[in-house]
Amino acid sequence: MCGIVGYIGQRDSVPIILDSLARLEYRGYDSAGIAVINEQGLRGSKSVGKLARLVSLLHDDPLHGSIGLGHTRWATHGRPNDVNAHPHLDCSGSIAVVHNGIIENYAELRERLKAQGHRFVSETDTEVISHLIESHDKGDVVEAVRRTLAELRGAFGLGVISSKDPSRLIFARNGASPLIVGVGENEMFVASDIPALLQYTRETVVIQEGEMVVVGSDGYKLTSFEGAPIERKALRITWNAAQAEKSGYKHFMLKEIFEQPSVVKETLAGRIDEDYDVRLEPELGSIDDELLRSISKICITGCGTAYHAGMVGMYLLRSLVGLPVEMELASEFRYGDPVVDPATLVLAISQSGETADTIEAAKIAKGRGATLLGVCNVVGSHLTRLDDGTLYTRGGPEIGVAATKTYTAQVTAMILAALHLARVRGTVPPQRLREIARATSLLPAAVDVVLNESDRIKRIARTMSEAQSVLFLGRYINYPTALEGALKLKEISYIHAEGYAAGEMKHGPIALLDRRTPVVAVVTSGHVREKILSNVAEAKAREAPIICVAHADDADVADIADEIIPVPRVDPLLAPIVNVAPLQLLAYHIADFKGCDVDQPRNLAKTVTVE
Repeated sequence: MCGIVGYIGQRDSVPIILDSLARLEYRGYDSAGIAVINEQGLRGSKSVGKLARLVSLLHDDPLHGSIGLGHTRWATHGRPNDVNAHPHLDCSGSIAVVHNGIIENYAELRERLKAQGHRFVSETDTEVISHLIESHDKGDVVEAVRRTLAELRGAFGLGVISSKDPSRLIFARNGASPLIVGVGENEMFVASDIPALLQYTRETVVIQEGEMVVVGSDGYKLTSFEGAPIERKALRITWNAAQAEKSGYKHFMLKEIFEQPSVVKETLAGRIDEDYDVRLEPELGSIDDELLRSISKICITGCGTAYHAGMVGMYLLRSLVGLPVEMELASEFRYGDPVVDPATLVLAISQSGETADTIEAAKIAKGRGATLLGVCNVVGSHLTRLDDGTLYTRGGPEIGVAATKTYTAQVTAMILAALHLARVRGTVPPQRLREIARATSLLPAAVDVVLNESDRIKRIARTMSEAQSVLFLGRYINYPTALEGALKLKEISYIHAEGYAAGEMKHGPIALLDRRTPVVAVVTSGHVREKILSNVAEAKAREAPIICVAHADDADVADIADEIIPVPRVDPLLAPIVNVAPLQLLAYHIADFKGCDVDQPRNLAKTVTVE
């Protein structure tokens, strides 16, 4: 999610790199840096905070050079500060690296390099790359990078510059960390997103997974990681700048919905080992295995979408860990005399780590001696400074106000937390935990299948866009899915919507049903499937239009539903991640048909920092 920019040519690279980074500011970041090569060798500057601070530093201490790299960082390893900002150097100060993504095996590589005498100054996984290149450099930097790539595990996009080879930039991509080469006249550009390039060129080459590119002022050479040459012609970008920021999507919200397979993959990276055991010990700070074996109760708190993600966690933890699990809205936790003590594990969930009610709930839990586990997306945020351990969601910046990929990342984190705790406490046979972990690793592909149904969902949305009220139904672990689907619809379309546990419909909400009130029901496999089918039949009998999120081959659903949004079969405990995507798309398309401001819905803010 961070910004990478590279330039080589006849002009001074610094103003071009700074301008290009500014065009990527919409992606969100917490620090920025630049490295260039000039007659003095490799030189750079970096700082925490906004790009303006880096610009100010360069005004006081200018840099110049016709080849350079720039970066805006969204912290994943190490807090946002000057030292952890990119670029990162090797011991000799001749190699600089910028990097998006996560190096899963950085800890073992770091220990090996330290044993060889390498000195590390940051907390990041990125610094390992520059030292690893240095260890492989026998006079050919390109070959050293290639050998380094063979040792890295994870999803990454990276850029390398070396004063030993001042006429070339080297980039590589593995996984969902985009890189684009821009082709100019006797100059070349590289960036992690198209808006950074449009001011300078529209001729672009997209670097694909498992590819490496060496860029000189006169062109580029594209190969596989192993060195096999790849031929790919440049394509001309016809988008305008606003479209480019959204990668061609109409709204940021739609772009972020489609980013969810990558977000799930990022959140899982390095947390499921080769044997499909979930191991979170390195990330949980003082929350060690002995402490986890001693707790007698779990309490989960959050607001809005985070609360719904926590509810999924509640069902997972009850099923896999067998402890009492309480859910409490953070705004109620503050005033509801919560019963927590030193034997309680409190999970506080906040995308920003700054949500006022969640922060106050966390303080109360800590004050009563509870162990606090933060589930958060922002390194160094208020919540992460309060908690005893943090499970980062790695969702990257989310620009649309209505949370989409945030929810998916948080639910993924809940799955990991439940599997880790169950393994530590021995509450589920190891083979069953490994089955779930393996199925979890396949979720990105399953979500991708659902997103391919966007056109079908758009057609359904058109028929629903005139509704005045919509009822969402789910049971068990998909009750929170219904709540989240209803929340998304009312947030961005301003249509009244309610999410219900399906068994509660007959206790009041059924009075609302008629042919003008659609019912959206989540009816996927699991032990409550027949029960929810009965509830949907009751709604059908009141002439309500029925839209079901279900498996394509479910004949029982086909007999009762007016419309089916098909989703693939997954383990029922993992179904919320697959089932929420069509509800997000349904809300999006309805709001778009109504002409609503999808990315900035009225009366809402991205982060609620007041009570």
